[in-house]
Amino acid sequence: MTILLAPMEGLLDFVLRDVLTRVGGIDRCVSEFIRITDQLLPERVFTRIVPELLNGGRTFAGVPVRAQLLGSDPVCLAENAARLAALGPAGIDLNFGCPANVVNRHGGGAALLKEPETIFAIVKAVRAAVPAGMPVSAKMRLGYNDDSNALECAQAIADGGAGELVVHARTKAQAYRPPAYWERIADIRAVVNIPVVANGEIWTVDDARRCREASGCDMLMIGRGAVADPGLGLAIKADMAGLSHAASGVTWPLLLPLVADFWHIVCTRLDTRARAGRLKQWLNFLRRRFPEAEVAYQCLKTINDPTVIDEWLALQLQDLATTKRHAGLSRSAAVM
Repeated sequence: MTILLAPMEGLLDFVLRDVLTRVGGIDRCVSEFIRITDQLLPERVFTRIVPELLNGGRTFAGVPVRAQLLGSDPVCLAENAARLAALGPAGIDLNFGCPANVVNRHGGGAALLKEPETIFAIVKAVRAAVPAGMPVSAKMRLGYNDDSNALECAQAIADGGAGELVVHARTKAQAYRPPAYWERIADIRAVVNIPVVANGEIWTVDDARRCREASGCDMLMIGRGAVADPGLGLAIKADMAGLSHAASGVTWPLLLPLVADFWHIVCTRLDTRARAGRLKQWLNFLRRRFPEAEVAYQCLKTINDPTVIDEWLALQLQDLATTKRHAGLSRSAAVM
C-alpha cells in the first residue's frame, strides 16, 4: 500500500509536508504547483516553493518530494522542467487538475482537460527535456464540466511518456463537493498501461477501503484528510495489513509538540502577517478529529499576536509535560 501526500495550494505547503511526514505513513509527497508562464524561472523560485530541493529532494523526515509544474506552453514547461530536474527533485509532476478559476482562465490546470492534444504535447516535451532517470508523473481530474474526455486525457498523459498518473475523481465543475467518483478511476486504469493513483474524498480508513475497492488502486493520495488527521496514512496502512488501525492513530499528546513545531517553522519562514492565520487554518482542520484542537481553535481564533500564541503554546506543552510526569509516577507507584 503506497500513500502519497497531495499538493494543495495555500494549505499543504512545505511547512505541513515537513510536519506531516514526521508522523509517518506517507511514502511520497508532491509539492504545490510552480506556475510557468512565458519565462525560464531562476533557481531561487523553485527552491522557495520547494525548499526540499536543498535537502536532496526530501523532507527532513526523509520522504521524497516531487515538484509540480503548472502551465500550458509545452516548450516553456520543458525548459523549466530541465532546470528544475538539475536541482534534484524526487521527480517532476504536471498539473492538469487545479480547479481555481484564476488558473483556468489562463489555460492552465483543469482547463487543459478540454485539450487532450495539448496535454500530450506537454507531457512529451517535459519527458524529453529531463534525464531518463527522472520520474515524470501527472495529476488530472475527471474533466472540466463533465467526464466525457477522461479516458482520452488519461491516454494522452500515458502516451506522452508519464510514468504515473494521479486521478482526482471529480471534475473541475464538481470542485471539492462530495462524492468522489472512484469507479471512474477503474475505467481509466483499464485504458492506460501506467500505475494509477486514486485521489479525492479520502478522510477516513473506511473511505480508503471503499476507494481502493471501487478504483482497484493500490496507491492512494490523501490531502485534506491527512491535514485533519495526521495519522491517517498510518491508520490506512495498518488496516490494509489487517491490523488494528485504532492502535496506529495519532493522539493529541503526540500531536501537540508537532503543532508547536509547525508554529515555529511558520514563524521562522513565513511573513509575520500570515503566521497566525496559518496556525488557525490547520487547527480548523484538526478540530474535525481532535476535541482538543477545537478548544485550541476557540482560544486562538481572535488572536493574531505571535507573542500571545507563543505563550499559549508554551503553557500547553508545560501542562502536557506535567501530565506525563504524573502518569509516569503513578505507573512507578503501581509497580512498587
